[in-house]
Amino acid sequence: MGVMGKKEMKGRKCLQVYFQIWVWPALVQLFLPSAVIAEDPLLDGWHDVWFFRFLVNVLGYATIIVPGYFLISYFKRSNYLDRGSGLCYPLIKTCVFGGEDKSVLLDDVSVSSRSEPDSGSSFKQALKLIFCAAGLQVSYLTWGVLQERVMTRSYGAMSPDHQGESFKDSQFLVFMNRILALTVSGLCCILFKQPRHGAPMYKYSFASLSNILSSWCQYEALKFISFPTQVLAKASKVIPVMLMGKLVSRKSYEYWEYFTAVLISVGVSMFLLSSTTSKHPSTVTTFSGIIILVGYIVFDSFTSNWQDNLFKYKMSSVQMMFGVNLFSCLLTVGSLLEQGAFFDSLAFMTRHSEFAFHAVLLSVCSACGQLFIFYTINQFGAAVFTIIMTLRQAFAILLSCFLYGHSVNIVGGFGVAVVFLALFLRVYARSRMKSARQAVLPQKV
Repeated sequence: MGVMGKKEMKGRKCLQVYFQIWVWPALVQLFLPSAVIAEDPLLDGWHDVWFFRFLVNVLGYATIIVPGYFLISYFKRSNYLDRGSGLCYPLIKTCVFGGEDKSVLLDDVSVSSRSEPDSGSSFKQALKLIFCAAGLQVSYLTWGVLQERVMTRSYGAMSPDHQGESFKDSQFLVFMNRILALTVSGLCCILFKQPRHGAPMYKYSFASLSNILSSWCQYEALKFISFPTQVLAKASKVIPVMLMGKLVSRKSYEYWEYFTAVLISVGVSMFLLSSTTSKHPSTVTTFSGIIILVGYIVFDSFTSNWQDNLFKYKMSSVQMMFGVNLFSCLLTVGSLLEQGAFFDSLAFMTRHSEFAFHAVLLSVCSACGQLFIFYTINQFGAAVFTIIMTLRQAFAILLSCFLYGHSVNIVGGFGVAVVFLALFLRVYARSRMKSARQAVLPQKV
């Protein structure tokens, strides 16, 4: 009995020490402003670890998602749709139940809108294509340059001895992008006629959460890897997109899709292996960057596949943009306020007007780029859009190397060429298959 009592007391002391050293500091870091704990060197060190920041962000999102989950479960179990009433009834019905009217996304509208260009003159069509290509290139090339500037350079450096101050909170940049995109999409929903919305609003939260996490990984990765590496990683996301399509949407793929996916993997591997020793001497840093990139690709792949499922409801792309960004703003601003990082980031903006300009311009480019995406696909289809964006990725690598001094050796350059060759092969094969199917359809009729 005495031995058991001593073991129990020893176990309690160990548990108490564990909570004092590890658990309570993490909870304080989450729920109290950073100014309260700025003097603790242990917590300062933890805050510099990207994985800890990631966990803290996820805990912040959980404080909103978990209560929301229980509320939605309660409304569904209590048969609120039949028995509910009062002022909150329309809001709860829209958020929890929606219209529950599943149908294919405006196929008739999309087909007619894409067939409109044929009736116009070739000159007008050429001008429209130039407008779309220029809008996409300018929006996303500017966005890429600013993204690398904000995450890899300091602000307020007056002399070589004074290094200035670096902005570290990737989540605040995600919030800035989403709040402006929410405003733009909301205005579009008001000004232009949209189909009647039928999806339960809470279903956007899944895509919002994965979209927030993928965007956070995208910004955070630039602290550990070069921008060209990140661009090539984005190009290789077709592989996890196919895997997610298999798991989430039960899709099947052609042999050429697997072949081009393998080519992309080979090209990206060649580039990474050629640039590791010169750009990232620290294997820990390189490993961290690769892990964050994998997180970005996985989260982004889930987002696209979940949005495909949401499009089974009758909705437009602008409505999708509004719903996803609405929950993204809610989750990010809640997490930022809980951490005390929201006002810290605003204070950084007031101290450095150049950063404020860059952050706003970054958000403007992101929102405008999304609108150009919708317009280009609507007018010219996905194949033309994919070609434009593939060229944009190549231009982004060249621009980044020119502005920020990234060097690419022969092996790395060959890997980049293999990646873009595979991307163009995908576009060519997809267009050939589409034209073959259209040629078969009249014969069946």
